[in-house]
Amino acid sequence: METQIINTIKKTKVHFTDNYLLNPTNPITINLIGAGGTGSQTLTALARMNHALIELGHAGFVVRLWDDDKVSEANLGRQLFAECELGMYKSVALINRVNRFFGTNWKAETMKFDKENLKKTSENMYANIYISCVDSVKSRFEIAEILNQIDNGSYHANRSCYWIDFGNSQHTGQVILSTIGTIRQPNSEKYETVGQLPFVTQEFGDLLKQSEQEGETPSCSLAEALEKQDLFINSTLAQMGSSLLWNLFLNGMTENRGFFLNLKNFQSQPLKI
Repeated sequence: METQIINTIKKTKVHFTDNYLLNPTNPITINLIGAGGTGSQTLTALARMNHALIELGHAGFVVRLWDDDKVSEANLGRQLFAECELGMYKSVALINRVNRFFGTNWKAETMKFDKENLKKTSENMYANIYISCVDSVKSRFEIAEILNQIDNGSYHANRSCYWIDFGNSQHTGQVILSTIGTIRQPNSEKYETVGQLPFVTQEFGDLLKQSEQEGETPSCSLAEALEKQDLFINSTLAQMGSSLLWNLFLNGMTENRGFFLNLKNFQSQPLKI
């Protein structure tokens, strides 16, 4: 009887981090797509994480930031830009600042991460981790299409492993971790291991399409921008989402593959594996 009870206990589902990322021979490569409200905050979090990992004996990160947008008046205050950076490419302004502050040698791309531009610069498209902080459903589906075409059959240093997508509306948002292909998992008696985590476009594609607002136009002022997105929704998502990535490296595993956040009522709901 006791044996039967033990056998019926469900194991906790977990995902173990790709083994190469935990002990790489070279810095982990990251394509950060989008340098706006969430992307600018996430870049700073990645720089802090990079410094901490190096102190722990890890090889750290090399980040490439993609964005073709330039800094406007509406970006000041809600996004991490200064008045002296008006008119500069967002990616260049942010990467220059991070490189000076942290002593990194990260790169800026003044173009969109899309199929057309990747034809011109295909050598820069490959990375171990992709982080999208984009503001349109169309961009997410295009990123998914690009990642689906990546050949992960051969093992190489820039083998693509994960996609982390950040998305938000005025007071709510979500961060979702996906695998690019299947990540080999160790044998475990304690946990039920899961090697493949679906893309956000695959799992929540219908919801994404329903939530997309037609005819969105850029904000002309900070006041107008705040009517669309709360002042702290981007930074809160960036910190919590970066914590998910940090724990993948620190603990080598995760029981959660993301979360849903409502900043208006301060509720957060984890998304279990």
